[in-house]
Amino acid sequence: MRSENTQHIVAKSKIIHIDMDAFYASVEQRDQPQLQGKAVIVGGAPDQRGVVAACSYEARKYGIHSAMPSARARRLCPEAVFLRPRFEVYRAVSAQIRDIFQQYSPLVEPLSLDEAYLDVTGQPCCEGSATRMAKQIKQAIREATGLTASAGVSYNKFLAKVASDMDKPDGLYVIRPEQAMEFIAQLPIRKFFGIGRATEAKMKSFGIHNGADLRRQSEEALVRNFGKAGFYYYTIARGIDHRRVNPSRIRKSLGSETTLASDVTALDSLRECLAHLAERVANSLQARELAVRTITLKVKYADFEQITRSHTREQACNDVQTLATTGLRLLDKTEAGRRPIRLLGITGSNLVEPVRLDNGEQLFLF
Repeated sequence: MRSENTQHIVAKSKIIHIDMDAFYASVEQRDQPQLQGKAVIVGGAPDQRGVVAACSYEARKYGIHSAMPSARARRLCPEAVFLRPRFEVYRAVSAQIRDIFQQYSPLVEPLSLDEAYLDVTGQPCCEGSATRMAKQIKQAIREATGLTASAGVSYNKFLAKVASDMDKPDGLYVIRPEQAMEFIAQLPIRKFFGIGRATEAKMKSFGIHNGADLRRQSEEALVRNFGKAGFYYYTIARGIDHRRVNPSRIRKSLGSETTLASDVTALDSLRECLAHLAERVANSLQARELAVRTITLKVKYADFEQITRSHTREQACNDVQTLATTGLRLLDKTEAGRRPIRLLGITGSNLVEPVRLDNGEQLFLF
């Protein structure tokens, strides 16, 4: 196992993480000026069991967030404006932004339409200053699109990602190598990228509330309590992340899952949850102009036993109806309704890009 001694980090890499601010909602407010200053929610209709894909900062003040059922969002903010996503517009804006990234580095790794990593190590612009490059990128995005972005700058992907979320919206946060250990020590465990609500609760049960607590854990204890993820937690607590910015990363699957607030046996509740997850996956697929042939349901029972059920279709799909219907059929092949369930997830794989016909219609072939 690795030594517990944390040595001074000598870091040569310069990584920028750019994250657009409330991207979908901000595009809608830009294109419809009458929506500026209002609570805008992009996603499914509140009367059709839709979910929130994105929301403006005005909506967030009411406690609304992405992946929340639209019906609940309406209860929290009755005056909110609900809009269906316009993915063709979001893709066009995203392409503008990526063109800007390429002016600063060939090493750009998009994570989604609205965020990306840039490795600017050794780039001549701004005399090699990653901070100045980040400022210029933010300004160029504003001038080209009328939108704001937040940037994080550090020596690895983990810290750059965390930094971009520290001063939103329109923020720029820098974590230098000599600042990393103190920054991580004070960082609440929920702020660590990759640690969700369920893992946060489990960590707190072991007395881990911030980075300093995490760093005091041995590698053996973290692996014992959190499985393979324990290796990751051990290294990031010490400011170590060797992942490279990969411009040619190929996504093999796309999914969504949720840990339920309490163990659920009622089939109606499980089916409703699955419908929400299917809509989230469908929105993500449509945003990327992708479809899937294989649909996989993930179920974790209350005793932590985990199973999957899959179905591969001849015709690829990316619509919520097909995803939800297939997910429900797979749910029937589990012990749902007889054993309490703590987690549900749905994933699409065997990704397919569309073939465009002369009339503009898209067909998903394999």
